[in-house]
Amino acid sequence: MRYQVVHDTIYDYSTPVVQSRHVIRKSPRDLPHQAIETHSLTITPRPTIIDRHTDPFGNAIAFAEIDTEHRKLVVSAKSRIETRPSLNIDLDKSYAWDGLRKAMGTAKTCEIDVVQYAVASRHTPLTNDVMAYAAPSFPVGRPVLQAAWDLTSRIYHDFKFDPTATDVSTPVHDVLQHRRGVCQDFSHVALACLRMMRVPARYVSGYLLTHPPPGQPRLQGADASHAWISVWAPETGWVEFDPTNNQIPGEEHIAIAYGRDFDDINPISGILLGGNEHTVSVAVDVMPLV
Repeated sequence: MRYQVVHDTIYDYSTPVVQSRHVIRKSPRDLPHQAIETHSLTITPRPTIIDRHTDPFGNAIAFAEIDTEHRKLVVSAKSRIETRPSLNIDLDKSYAWDGLRKAMGTAKTCEIDVVQYAVASRHTPLTNDVMAYAAPSFPVGRPVLQAAWDLTSRIYHDFKFDPTATDVSTPVHDVLQHRRGVCQDFSHVALACLRMMRVPARYVSGYLLTHPPPGQPRLQGADASHAWISVWAPETGWVEFDPTNNQIPGEEHIAIAYGRDFDDINPISGILLGGNEHTVSVAVDVMPLV
């Protein structure tokens, strides 16, 4: 499938910003199942300096320095992307989760890019309540990908999607207690559980094609960013799971960035001189192309 994705972020400041520096992660990943046809990034006001780099997780990032006084910042990314079907993987034939640590030590492809995702991060602490929730999915000898599928399916059925229940700072402990949240929360819960078992798992940010109710048109800008996870097995490499939708991602998922948790893939971060209070509005449009 081919898509055009437009992702606009607008900051309105109560007082002028004199200077600002930003890190922007809005460029899609170039992957075996996903190809970038075109990508552009427009920033208003125009940056004094913009540099493009790759971060330690392999994500394309832009550093923007703005020295023009402003009370509004607009960051617009436009991409054309082709996605391909995910591989047909037999989850039952993956390595046993409780033997994975040994496999990680002997696999030729298991380097720091894998090991770094098997340990706790700020949003994925290893705690007793995480262990209690994770344990039923990890009986002795279970294939690691089958365990990951069981875990993400349980999250889908046990938790309620509620955009009013959490924010970006809500800890996993609270999400586990109240069983409510959004895709970011469900991904953090899944990652904490997998890492509790020392299974390498990474956070994936991106977009998901949404479908309007039957008979209703698509609303421009009504889509949203999405989050899911990716789990490593020696036989397959990284395999993705979407706990919010109880799916193995395919052609309707578009990956932007990988990281240990949300902190590593925040679409826009930075520092300001001035600005005081501000509001943020985000509009995302994922449009299939013929």
